[in-house]
Amino acid sequence: MYNDITKPPPPLPTTQSTEIKPGLSIVLPLSRRGHGPGLIVLVPDTEQSLAIIDGVPSQLIKWAEEGYTVIEIQRQALITGGREVLVEAARALESCEKCDTKDKVGLIAYDPELWNYVAPTLTSVPTVVGAVVYSHESESSTLEPADIPILRHLAGKKPEAAKQQDLVKDFYYPNAKSHRFASPFQDQFDYWAESLSHTRILQFLKPIMNGPYFDLETIWDEHTYYEFADRSVEHTMSTMVDQPYVNHVPTLTGGIGRESLTKFYRHNFIFNNSEDTELELISRTLGIDRVVDEFIFKFTHDQELDWLLPGVPPTNKYVEVPFTAVVNVRGDRLYHEHISWDQGTVLKQVGLMPEYLPYPYALPDGSKPGPGKQFEYRVPVVGIESAEKMRDRNSVASNKMFEFRLREVPE
Repeated sequence: MYNDITKPPPPLPTTQSTEIKPGLSIVLPLSRRGHGPGLIVLVPDTEQSLAIIDGVPSQLIKWAEEGYTVIEIQRQALITGGREVLVEAARALESCEKCDTKDKVGLIAYDPELWNYVAPTLTSVPTVVGAVVYSHESESSTLEPADIPILRHLAGKKPEAAKQQDLVKDFYYPNAKSHRFASPFQDQFDYWAESLSHTRILQFLKPIMNGPYFDLETIWDEHTYYEFADRSVEHTMSTMVDQPYVNHVPTLTGGIGRESLTKFYRHNFIFNNSEDTELELISRTLGIDRVVDEFIFKFTHDQELDWLLPGVPPTNKYVEVPFTAVVNVRGDRLYHEHISWDQGTVLKQVGLMPEYLPYPYALPDGSKPGPGKQFEYRVPVVGIESAEKMRDRNSVASNKMFEFRLREVPE
């Protein structure tokens, strides 16, 4: 089912970009599948169409990684070529052999001015079946209508009197300052607002365009197979986009970017996990570009796991830890993993978390411990019971920690 790790994995695809004319270019899908539906993006003039800076790709690269055949139209091309440029872009997609579903094309305008310029002529491009527009809430009333479904990402707070229009869906981004929050490589770019809008675009466009759809479970299972079963750094990385990242939240371990993450996998993770490591899946939630797993990470602490217990020598204790993984899949490769767990239960199970710890403050009523004494609080952490509770809701009674109390003991 998976690739033979005794052979090199397939290389990442190289970006195949063709300039049709100044300001008008096409990029083929950067997915493993290698073909996909057409997407037209309208952007301000830029010389960074193919850039990836600090792990952030340009719009053109990002949507190609999602599996689309992408046409980028810059402002200069629209101004000099007129609205006919949109028709030219649609023809280029129609003639591209890597573009499938040619009769259902999506359009994303990263500038409201560019949207208003092309919206009145969309009837001349019937293959465009859905559009996305970035703007500011204060300018929403000036956006041109169109007779196709429209998703609008609006910087600013949602007004109290906001009205829903036919064929139009609005999302608001209260912390964003302008429509440029989704355009990288400039000061107003907001990574997390853009990321949220990106997922919403996929949710909006894919049903209209019939894809591209990928088997996210298989992609994630393949990645973890190479990590924990075959233990191949190269094949693990082959399942990820050009510049992925992994963030282990409790210990701040992982890697950002291909070079850093490869180093982490090679020296701190794949070969550092115990031989009896096992992942017991409890639940899985699938989104348009997400896999969210609840699982129990089981292992014997018979070697130093510096990604999980940095600086702690082996205790030879058996441990079961509830984990949560939020995995973002871009096209048919992983983009990032956000992994969280309760570090308290890890320390408890390896015998490094005391039952009580000093409470160095006065009580709310001003009370202080007597001479030669100190307050101690019972640490609200459990051991393997946390894993048992995730596995079986009835295994441990709920709310027993409500009985925990402060105590006064000799110093």
